[in-house]
Amino acid sequence: MSGKTQQTVVVTGASAGVGRATAVMFAARGARVALLARGRAGLDAAAADVEAAGGQALPIVTDMAEWDQVESAASRVEEEFGPVDVWVNNAFTAVFGKFTDVTPGEFLQATRSTYLGFVHGSRAALDRMLPRDSGVVVQVGSALAYRGIPLQSAYCGAKHAIQGFTESVRCELLHDKSRVRITMVQMPALNTPQFTWLRTHLPKHAQPVPPIYRAEVAARAVLRAADHPQRREYWVGTSTALTLLANAVVPGLLDRYLARTGFDSQQTDAGPQPRGDGNLFEAADEKRDYGAHGVFEGRAHNFDPQVWASRHHLGKAAVVAGLVGGGYALLRHRGGH
Repeated sequence: MSGKTQQTVVVTGASAGVGRATAVMFAARGARVALLARGRAGLDAAAADVEAAGGQALPIVTDMAEWDQVESAASRVEEEFGPVDVWVNNAFTAVFGKFTDVTPGEFLQATRSTYLGFVHGSRAALDRMLPRDSGVVVQVGSALAYRGIPLQSAYCGAKHAIQGFTESVRCELLHDKSRVRITMVQMPALNTPQFTWLRTHLPKHAQPVPPIYRAEVAARAVLRAADHPQRREYWVGTSTALTLLANAVVPGLLDRYLARTGFDSQQTDAGPQPRGDGNLFEAADEKRDYGAHGVFEGRAHNFDPQVWASRHHLGKAAVVAGLVGGGYALLRHRGGH
């Protein structure tokens, strides 16, 4: 789909990062965009960006972990903007640290916000789409939906759960011969504000595992998934493809490689981040707007050949074979095996 459209789109976690970039890109096509997030300052700034891009904005303060708030927001969207065509689940919270350092309360909150937030968003969307037999749900996933890494046990667990949940729902839709579609976009490391505001138990400042990509790389993939939801999922970035394929072929080797490299690769050389809850229990952008980008913009890529190849439908077998071979060689070289 291209050009101007009067789609009604809901984006959760829309006040910053991938959600913010995605909302603006839908707006540039003329969409009516409902923005759901907890932080008022971030939401208001995102709404201004949407309107500047040519769309209509409806910011709604919503905690995706709370079903009543999600249901209320969905009802308001349809009252003011009409039937929802696309629902993008993206909101999450995170806590970094070894599992034994993360408190049960922190783990529970990250799981509620991330996993149950996607469940609540999907339910609100499907409750409205199924009677019309029309609509698309896009789940913003991660390479970590398949491959767990150290220091992110809560996030990895939630993304794994979202993957399984989405597969289950997809099978039910296919059984019912529904024309409603649900698809998932597995993302690489992204430069978003989460690395400024996340809850951390790490001794040094947290960072995404390089290579790092701009939020717009992810947003373009979300729009493509919304336009072409027949594909069950999309992989974004060479690093994502290499990680998922290596995990399928040599998972034990990947365990050992990540055990050796996964701690240092997720921390900068800078000192520790300020302690506090970050955005885990309360919105970090309630009074301050952080925008779509984080502090690693100078290291972030705006293009990846894997994304280009996927869009241009290059021979999948050749691409997979090359990635598997390259990934295996890389792991053997770096892992010293």
